[in-house]
Amino acid sequence: MITLYSFPHSRSHRVSWTLEELGLEYQCRHVALDKGEGQTDAHLARHPDGKVPVIEDGDVCLFESAPICRYLADTYGDGALLPSDPVARAQVDQWLSFIVTELEQPLWNQAKHTFALPEDKRIAAVLPVCAWEFQRALSALERRYNGQEYLVGNTFTLADMFLAHTLSWAVSMKHRLPENLQRYRERHNQRPAMAKAAEKEKAAASA
Repeated sequence: MITLYSFPHSRSHRVSWTLEELGLEYQCRHVALDKGEGQTDAHLARHPDGKVPVIEDGDVCLFESAPICRYLADTYGDGALLPSDPVARAQVDQWLSFIVTELEQPLWNQAKHTFALPEDKRIAAVLPVCAWEFQRALSALERRYNGQEYLVGNTFTLADMFLAHTLSWAVSMKHRLPENLQRYRERHNQRPAMAKAAEKEKAAASA
């Protein structure tokens, strides 16, 4: 049985969404990061910085959402979410790298200097720079995204999942999206697996 260590509205949602898309059985264990549970010895043995997501799959223990999702798709997907064709797979990887390093990075920096860091470490002057960086990355995305249903080929992949999740994070942080990307985000967020994943993490948090 796969175990996912999660916290609602975090990057762990990418993993629960992947698990649901692949139809895998798993248990979801809530880590109350807001109560310091991430810094316990037990969880630090799973994640060296005490964060989520983490999965345990038999003897395999992995942290960081991108390699976890790639592992799950590669191990259990049989071509779902991660293409078997080497060129298409490389294109998915290129988008995952762009989403995490260019698009998500300024959003996380904004979050850190808004609520995640201790108050005495937050620098309000960073926030306009974060907004500028995000809009710059969004413009770069638009140079390649022209309203197509999927980022790679003609099927839903991890690239679409990560982009839809990151764009939703941007909306929650009051960033405006171009209409074509807003439609893209809404369309993929209507996938049944996405709703099931969110519900499972929510249930684990309230258990």
